[in-house]
Amino acid sequence: MKRFPSRLALGLMAGLIAHAAGAAAPAATVNGTAIPATRVDVMLNEQRAQGAPDSPQLRDAVREELVRREVLAQEASKKGLDKKAETQAQMDLARQAVLIRAYIQDYVKANPIGEPELRKEYEGIKSQMGSKEYKPRHVLVETEDEAKGIIAKLRAGEKFETLAKQSKDPGSKDEGGELGWSNPGMFVKPFSDAMVKLEKGQYTMTPVKSDFGYHVIRLDDVREMKAPAFEEVKPQLEQRLQQQKVEKHIADLRAKAKVQ
Repeated sequence: MKRFPSRLALGLMAGLIAHAAGAAAPAATVNGTAIPATRVDVMLNEQRAQGAPDSPQLRDAVREELVRREVLAQEASKKGLDKKAETQAQMDLARQAVLIRAYIQDYVKANPIGEPELRKEYEGIKSQMGSKEYKPRHVLVETEDEAKGIIAKLRAGEKFETLAKQSKDPGSKDEGGELGWSNPGMFVKPFSDAMVKLEKGQYTMTPVKSDFGYHVIRLDDVREMKAPAFEEVKPQLEQRLQQQKVEKHIADLRAKAKVQ
């Protein structure tokens, strides 16, 4: 004898069917083509990520934008533009970009940066920065003889700020050669090695050669450096380490790939 479902079971089934139908309801239908509600969700998430507050007005604007896009896409298809090789290649690249973004987001979620890694990076950067900050000026010239000429003029009493106008460095020549407060690690090694040996107010008595040319350096001031607190720079450290991890992962995948 057949067994029929109970009224309770039928009611539950009806509710589940109704829920599924409601969940699958399109956001709109344009000329018989449904716009999935998931597209609305994606676009809303993008807008919220950019700081737009969720509101009925935003949802209406998103729906209208999707309708306009569908109208235009349909018109493009009528003209056969979707069949053109160049258009198909662009659509393939767009699809690939979405997949790549999804993959990287998934990788980042599965491989978070731990607190010990962040602390280690923080301490490593602190040690590289040293304990002091320096405020130097420089004049950068092409040849050693030019640099010696600058030093001779300084000995004769000419102002460093005036001589800096001859500098090849466009970022500092109009500022009297000033480079601002910096730690030694921000400069090329020959420059930083010479700079840290200077006393306040001194300039280099011999030209300093680097890959950029010949420098004459003056040290205006020096002070103890106070590193920012760990919590203050933690988000930037996390972003930096995560980027490094992603780049290494991509390089590993590339190395394993069979490319002919």
